[in-house]
Amino acid sequence: MAYLFTSESVSEGHPDKVADQISDALLDHFLAFDQDSKVACETLVTTGQVVLAGEVRSKTYLDLQNIAREVINRIGYTKGEYQFSGDSCGVISLIHEQSQDINQGVDRASKEEQGAGDQGMMFGYATKETENYMPLALDISHRILQTLSELRREGKEISYLRPDAKAQVTIEYDDNDIPQRIVTIVVSTQHDQFDKDDEAMLSKIQKDIKEILIPRVKVQLPEELQRLFTDDIQYHINPTGKFVIGGPHGDTGLTGRKIIIDTYGGKGAHGGGAFSGKDPSKVDRSAAYAARHIAKNLVAAGVADEILVQVSYAIGVVEPTSISVDTYGKSKVDMTDGEIAGIVQKLFDMRPAAIEERLKLRNPIYLETAAYGHMGKTPQTVTKVFESPYNGRIEKQVELFTWEKLDYVDKIKEAFSL
Repeated sequence: MAYLFTSESVSEGHPDKVADQISDALLDHFLAFDQDSKVACETLVTTGQVVLAGEVRSKTYLDLQNIAREVINRIGYTKGEYQFSGDSCGVISLIHEQSQDINQGVDRASKEEQGAGDQGMMFGYATKETENYMPLALDISHRILQTLSELRREGKEISYLRPDAKAQVTIEYDDNDIPQRIVTIVVSTQHDQFDKDDEAMLSKIQKDIKEILIPRVKVQLPEELQRLFTDDIQYHINPTGKFVIGGPHGDTGLTGRKIIIDTYGGKGAHGGGAFSGKDPSKVDRSAAYAARHIAKNLVAAGVADEILVQVSYAIGVVEPTSISVDTYGKSKVDMTDGEIAGIVQKLFDMRPAAIEERLKLRNPIYLETAAYGHMGKTPQTVTKVFESPYNGRIEKQVELFTWEKLDYVDKIKEAFSL
């Protein structure tokens, strides 16, 4: 029997994502000037105010307020009528030094023996239904909002957009888990005040979303997925009507409240730990990236069409307490899931320090993860510039999204005789 599956995404101007981006910008600056920094910082944003809190152990000193303002302005909150602007908001820093009780369980005389920064379980997931091995409903939701952001920044075809937005996509699948059609698309976008009445305003927004935004999104997809965009899609565009008040003025934002959007849109599983603002000694983040790296390479190598990898840790303990694999009955190899997990354990060193080294996680690579998902993006090498009134200006060449690289496919094929 056919079934429906839904995923959502939010824009970089959503208040929770504003908070995530500020937290990761702070992390990047600490790592840029001191690679050994231990950081766990949270951000709260509300009308005209930003609150920074958390624990940091670092040799560097930063102008945290200025970093937060730069992020806010880059997102697009630059006007007084938004009731939240990088140039005028208050920024309060309550960040203090990391607890020595926690640090003693992480730092060791030998880096290889570094303990996990916390207990917990982390998941990585991959599926063949898209080219980037991500769930289709989430992939389309992200594309809708990334394209909407491009239109906002261009300011030509749609000139009234403001930074805050959400999207949601529902897809119908057949009994073989093959997508058949897009059933529903929901788009809520913040906008300028219109001179027209509310009904004319809403009609204009609906027309622009259907006739400008959606065609731009559709052409980004392979031909076999473009066919899912039929004339029978049910659209809900700004279903509440006017959406002028938004961003941190409309809703308070907090770091770490969009963990499902950050990962797999409800597919697979989630251990509950957020990512943004945490340095890679926190396995909430680094092990989740490593698990995604494993799952994606396993699917790409042909072990199964869909795979979920779970890893778990105890705080201060070097080796993971478990590694498991679920192929959802779609394994292409004559092995149990437990046997597959045994080979994975031999191929991938999941000690925290080994993950950091393999995925090059002690670099300032995190701001780029903080909107439109941490998974499914294209690995790339970029040069980033960091400035500080206390440390000067430095340039760093870094690799982004290393956990998305298909660099273990050959090793996996050899191990599984594929």
